Amino acid sequence: MRIEVIGRHFEVTDPIREYAEKKCDRLTRYLDMVQQIVWTIDKQSSTRDDYQIECVITVEKHADFVSKADGSDVYAAIDAATDKASRQLAEFKDRLKVNHH
Repeated sequence: MRIEVIGRHFEVTDPIREYAEKKCDRLTRYLDMVQQIVWTIDKQSSTRDDYQIECVITVEKHADFVSKADGSDVYAAIDAATDKASRQLAEFKDRLKVNHH
């Protein structure tokens, strides 16, 4: 599985990269079919919520899962995007179980 952390208008530091990669472990426990996770961190200087986080999860035989979050703290925004992605993957896994009966 590939993990990418991309910064737009923002330089991604090693602690932020490691934090995002650690959050990927939480996402991969829902499905074994995860092929790639791309984190995009965009720093907006003109808005109140300084950081916009986007997490794109590529899964086999399904469209990509996309979760977005905004926040003034980059770590809190990563947590919010992770929570949204976790919910999406859990619901998808539940639908897979229902369709197999």
